[in-house]
Parts: sequence; structure tokens; C-alpha cells
Amino acid sequence: MKIFETERLTLRLQTTDDADFILELVNDPSWLRFIGDRGVRTVEDAREYILNSIHMYEKSGFCFYLVERKEDQTPLGICGLVKRESLEDVDIGFAFLPKYWGKGYAYEAASATMAYGIDILGLNRIVAITAQDNEASAKLLEKVGLKFERLIQFSDDAEELRLFSFNSDSKTL
Repeated sequence: MKIFETERLTLRLQTTDDADFILELVNDPSWLRFIGDRGVRTVEDAREYILNSIHMYEKSGFCFYLVERKEDQTPLGICGLVKRESLEDVDIGFAFLPKYWGKGYAYEAASATMAYGIDILGLNRIVAITAQDNEASAKLLEKVGLKFERLIQFSDDAEELRLFSFNSDSKTL
């Protein structure tokens, strides 16, 4: 199901037919380095991961969407909004296979996701978290309107992450 589209991209709900792509994405070295190991090792694990995303959509009305190129329906990555128990606010997240980096796809998807969250879902505040050494994601977050707020830590033994935020009361996109 298509959620929204941009000039070059369609953002849609993931389906279990996307399992091969999701398996590749969540096991890419950049995903493992900056996002973490989700324990997805098989196509069946990837299907379960996708079903969890669909459940999140059914529960909250948003999730991580599959981002595909309109012209040929090639899956490029994921981008969307999630509500984590560990954060007070809804946060935006994205991940793309490295072969699609540097082409503006992540910016296009993240910009549209921010607009969707604010204009359609009515969110007043959107946050994002990144590893401290993930400069590419930090730059993209700032480019779509989020600002560094502070360092956060989810547990005593967890690494400190950068928290970025956007407040609709203080700025427009």
C-alpha cells in the first residue's frame, strides 16, 4: 500500500515479498555499524521483521516504509516514523543500501516523511537518534530541519547517542 510519493520515490508499506531486500539491508555493514544487529539472519527472520513493522503501522498509523524508485520499483532503503518505548517523542529513521547513497534519495524520502509527519499526522515534535560518529545521518537530519539537542543514553552500559529534534512551534520546514 502506497503511503506517499515524491518526484522520484514511492514510500509504501513493506510486505513479506520484500524479505530478500530487508535481509540484505539489515545485514549491510553500515546498518550493523550505525543501527545495530537486529538478529535477522534468514528470509524468514526478515518476514518477521516486516510483520512487526506492519503491526506498528496498524497500532500507531506509521512505521518504517519501503522506499522504492518510481521508474522501476527498485527498493532503495527504508524511511519512516516510529514510536519507541525508550523515547518520549516519535522519531524519524532511515537506512539505504550504500549503492544508493549520494543520489539525494535519503534527503528526498526524509523530507517527505517530515512533511507527512507534520502536515498529515499532526506531529508537533519529531526527534531522531544517531551514533555519535554517524556524520552523514547527522548532516541529513539537519538538512531536513532537525537540530542537535543533547546526548542521551538508554542504559548505563549503552553508548551515548546524539538526539536531534524538530519542534513545529519554533520553525517551519
